[in-house]
Amino acid sequence: MAANCAATVKPVSDSAILRAQANDPTFDDLWEELVWRGLIHVSTDAGALKELLAGDPITYYCGFDPTAPSLHLGNLVQLLLMRRLQLAGHRPLALVGGSTGLIGDPRPTAERTLNTRETVAEWVGYLQQQVSRFLSFEGENPARLVNNLDWTAPMSAIDFLREIGKHYRVGTMLKKDAVAARLNSDEGISYTEFSYQILQGLDYLELYRMHGCVLQTGGSDQWGNLTSGTDLIRRVEHVSAHAIGTPLITNSDGTKFGKSEGNAVWLDPNLTSAYALYQFWVNTDDSDVIDRLKVFTFLTRAEIEQLEAAVRDEPFRREAQRRLAYEVTSLVHGEEATDAAIAATEALFGRGELAELDAVTLESALRELPNTTTVPTATVAQALVDTGLTASLGEARRAIAQGGVYVNNDKVADADAPISESLLAGRMAVLRRGKKTLAGVFLE
Repeated sequence: MAANCAATVKPVSDSAILRAQANDPTFDDLWEELVWRGLIHVSTDAGALKELLAGDPITYYCGFDPTAPSLHLGNLVQLLLMRRLQLAGHRPLALVGGSTGLIGDPRPTAERTLNTRETVAEWVGYLQQQVSRFLSFEGENPARLVNNLDWTAPMSAIDFLREIGKHYRVGTMLKKDAVAARLNSDEGISYTEFSYQILQGLDYLELYRMHGCVLQTGGSDQWGNLTSGTDLIRRVEHVSAHAIGTPLITNSDGTKFGKSEGNAVWLDPNLTSAYALYQFWVNTDDSDVIDRLKVFTFLTRAEIEQLEAAVRDEPFRREAQRRLAYEVTSLVHGEEATDAAIAATEALFGRGELAELDAVTLESALRELPNTTTVPTATVAQALVDTGLTASLGEARRAIAQGGVYVNNDKVADADAPISESLLAGRMAVLRRGKKTLAGVFLE
């Protein structure tokens, strides 16, 4: 995709992110708000950045590598930071790395598996569409999509080494955190991944030259790559450019944020449904929820402080978690999908009508539960065993006899009744034991 492709991108008119309000008026300037929200972990000169962000509009960028077919919650931090800066009047460049995606940012543990050029090109398109939902491509400071393949593909290896490589010192490169970790591991690091930081530095230099870009944002674990660009611009152009590294989000218990049983929480609804995303947020721990509201929502300071009081005084109501879940799911999937996810949550636990749920929302919700696929003649008792709600048929029969089993929120009286007698959308059923233990049944 050409670097000037932004004109072809249409804003998503119903996206909640595009209706977000400008920065909180209770703060004196944008930098103060970013600090309060906990978005600044490391940066170049803080005083200079504070002045820069409070002055005339600047051009800034953030890069996203297509190492998967979707962005995830870690990327969402950067997308929302980009939108905050745009709301303050600054001009965003969203870079999806068609060239850096072919290489892969070095991980601290092991070498990445290189994807094919065709796969990377396909994923570039997916990520460009996702990024486009979070930025406005209209108005006085429209966003632009850029692809670093545009300036790296025409460059020969000799040109790369002479014009860019000569400005890098190997000793400095070896000190970068990811590189140092790999050098000290059994895996080691290839020259390919070792060179990644030079490619990212080249990106910043090219965007400075083409668009006057003077700020790059990224996760603090990318700090070595971010400063690769600021150092290169200083050496080549003899000017100061800036970088902001946001903190890596972790849970209060120290576990990595955005992981669900080892799987990333994706922004693509085909990989993580709106229902699953809503449930992820609504289950946020009390000790984490206020920090999450600051980072992942556009609520004002006053609104967040009110929710903080609710967590302190009436934590059992989980008002802050429900507001967080609604706000973020709306930003990612839209308000209609979020309302459907909430309706599914209510209906599954008997507080709404299951029959009123659309089939797609119902299925995505049931796929998140323990579930089984069975034949039309399977009994309710057998379905209890197959879904793991009971350990045996005997236990299943006792639970039904005690009046504690429900199919589609209707109490079951006959353990031998076929599950197919009570189906939603002709092929699904919600199985519940007690008040809160749920499972899904799908008909073959």
